Amino acid sequence: MAQRLALRRLLSLTLRTLPLQGQRMLSVPLAPHGKAFGTSASCRSTFNVQDGSDFQDRVVNNPKPVVVDFHAQWCGPCKILGPRLEKMVAKQEGKVLMAKVDIDDHTDLAIEYEVSAVPTVLAMKNGDVVDKFVGIKDEDQLEAFLKKLIGA
Repeated sequence: MAQRLALRRLLSLTLRTLPLQGQRMLSVPLAPHGKAFGTSASCRSTFNVQDGSDFQDRVVNNPKPVVVDFHAQWCGPCKILGPRLEKMVAKQEGKVLMAKVDIDDHTDLAIEYEVSAVPTVLAMKNGDVVDKFVGIKDEDQLEAFLKKLIGA
């Protein structure tokens, strides 16, 4: 995960500063947070929670079901579960979204949702927690968890 983030940052910087052959500069459209727009399913269905009001807007008030991944940078199991869960959410083709909440940055949300260990994953529908698990799950277990959430 850290390697992927470092590579993404490097590519982002490189794309913004390197001229292409026969052109002056490469223009890369940037999102409001200064990141290049992505087009993969996981980019569209997964997002990092910025603060409490962002969580309220994008998770609690979302008409779609949302999987909330409470994690930490120092957590080894989180580094295994996170990409696995992102992959499984992307396979659902927009029927469910995934919010990532770093408990060190958003301690208030972790306390509010009674997160006592990481990784903790909540399934939320219409602002209510309808299911949850703590720890690592394999892909079959994650698929069953997501199918139950979306009602498939």
